[in-house]
Amino acid sequence: MVGMSFMPFLVLTIIAAVVAGVYQYVFHYRFLEGFDSAFGKLVIGWIGAWLGSPVLGHWFWKFENIYIVPAVLGSIALVHLNVLGFRAAAKLMELRATPASVEAPKAKVASAA
Repeated sequence: MVGMSFMPFLVLTIIAAVVAGVYQYVFHYRFLEGFDSAFGKLVIGWIGAWLGSPVLGHWFWKFENIYIVPAVLGSIALVHLNVLGFRAAAKLMELRATPASVEAPKAKVASAA
């Protein structure tokens, strides 16, 4: 797939755009807001669609040397893992940043008793 022509590139871009659009505007599953989030999902979805056939295999429908089902599944998987990973990282950073605020209510409870 290295050195692909324009049509396979366009097919992968359309698959990635549909997956990114569904995740961004239908499911509202996002880490960032606005155009940055949608464009990031488009790029990650394109990479997932590109890696879909080599990783998941060659099966079902083929169009312009792109197997559609593995490309769609690869795009969905990578977009989902991307948002999930960033949300998990943000949650971990939030938990790391709040130990002092967790200790404060314990001190109030101990002094009240």
